[in-house]
Amino acid sequence: MSCEFQPGTLTAIVGPNGAGKTTYFNLISGQLPASSGQVLLFGEDITRMGAPHRTKRGIGRAFQLTNLFPRLSVLENVRLAVQARANAGKSLLVTWSSHVELIRHAEQYLERVALTSKRDTIAASLSHGDQRKLEVAILLALEPEVFMFDEPTAGMSVDEVPVILDLISHIKAQGNKTVLLVEHKMDVVRSLADRIVVLHQGQLVAEGAPAEVIAMPIVQEAYLGVARG
Repeated sequence: MSCEFQPGTLTAIVGPNGAGKTTYFNLISGQLPASSGQVLLFGEDITRMGAPHRTKRGIGRAFQLTNLFPRLSVLENVRLAVQARANAGKSLLVTWSSHVELIRHAEQYLERVALTSKRDTIAASLSHGDQRKLEVAILLALEPEVFMFDEPTAGMSVDEVPVILDLISHIKAQGNKTVLLVEHKMDVVRSLADRIVVLHQGQLVAEGAPAEVIAMPIVQEAYLGVARG
């Protein structure tokens, strides 16, 4: 299978459980090495690069399972991401003024995901929904060119979901970022996606505009469980 993703667009990657969605994400972000084929980022072959190098090149990913520093506070988790982005981590000697500036930026990202009131809370003690929001804040702080969201609203309460969906919508509206979204909720897909890619048993079986793809018989059968007549 071969896919191309453009800046300023949001592509939803859907399919039944076991279709290969997370594996596909792992291949793009570098968590899994490719046995064949290529991964290109802005024309550069990054197939042999590991995940950290791909992150530096501009690929940012929020995982299906949270990926945090559990013993650090909410603020420290985000501050480290801000520091990594600013390359301040290259030196052990960070001036006080630089430290204050890093914290100020971190607080801005916490505000965007509605976690300001929990800035001093240890990450491990957060609810699952708040941990997902914290991971999105970390992703925002890294300022990637490609945003990869793997079921970002999983485990969230009804009240928490709009915060994340509004953030994703805002990222898309910037017009210069590429957004990839794995999501089971079709109402979310319809509201956000410019394009849908459908996987089934590790194969790309359909792609195109949301309304067009959802209406396809093979998608109705493979993803929505509707038997063909």
